[in-house]
Amino acid sequence: MPENHFINWQQDPFSNYIARIVFPEKIKYLTIEVDLIADMSVINPFDFFIEESADNYPFNYDKDLKEDLTPYSEIKEKGKHLKEFLKKIDKSEKKIVQFLVDLNILLNKEIKYTIRMEPGIQTCEETLQKKLGSCRDNAWLLVQILRHLGLASRFVSGYLVQLKPDKKSLDGPSGPEEDFTDLHAWTEVYIPGAGWIGLDPTSGLFASEGNIPLCCTPDPFSAAPVTGETEPCKVDFAYSNTVRRIYEDPRVSKPYTDDQWNKIYNLGLNVDEILENNDVNLTMGGEPTAPKRGSWQSG
Repeated sequence: MPENHFINWQQDPFSNYIARIVFPEKIKYLTIEVDLIADMSVINPFDFFIEESADNYPFNYDKDLKEDLTPYSEIKEKGKHLKEFLKKIDKSEKKIVQFLVDLNILLNKEIKYTIRMEPGIQTCEETLQKKLGSCRDNAWLLVQILRHLGLASRFVSGYLVQLKPDKKSLDGPSGPEEDFTDLHAWTEVYIPGAGWIGLDPTSGLFASEGNIPLCCTPDPFSAAPVTGETEPCKVDFAYSNTVRRIYEDPRVSKPYTDDQWNKIYNLGLNVDEILENNDVNLTMGGEPTAPKRGSWQSG
């Protein structure tokens, strides 16, 4: 980024952090670089509690909570294809977690994923009619479906990080061949007790450690990563995402390497040499025992 600029951090109405940058003079280039360190420890996306009143679908939010969730409950699309899709959903009473799992899988099977470079987000009608959408199209579609079902939901924009598995799966897809990261979008639904739960309709899974949110908003328009104004100009635009492992704990599926073992072994030899040179002798006794009268024993 050019040196001559002003930056101040703000929060939008939904508590997302925004960097506002002003350039006093004309500039010839603009590079925005985002660095972050993510803890990729495996998490259980189902590790939450649910209020008894919301344990089963359907349920109603209490009055005060419903008012708080008003921006996340607004239905903006009511097209023919959306209404037809809503008819396919089993709305009979069942555990809310199972209901969300079934809905997420249904949408994942119904809509094929595509990489779409065109700006903006498709309407729900376009996505359902084509049976094709990018991650942001699928996320917005699920937002509107959930709101029609009486569940508050919001649009999430962020990154998806997928790491190459230590070993190939024996009974299913093994995942990416190499570590991978890219821009991504998914949906969150509000369930009393659990709070905001992430659903990724692109994969049909609940959001987990690989889904790294940057902002959450009621409408995708408010989640644009970069907005602003310029004079008319020629633009060459490019972006890239890279992921690098900083540190990995040894584990059963990926123990110490030969090089690491050699370093540990050589360290032990160095410690022994230092102790020997300083005439330090180590002994190990047994369990401490109660001393006999008139004598003393040490362990």
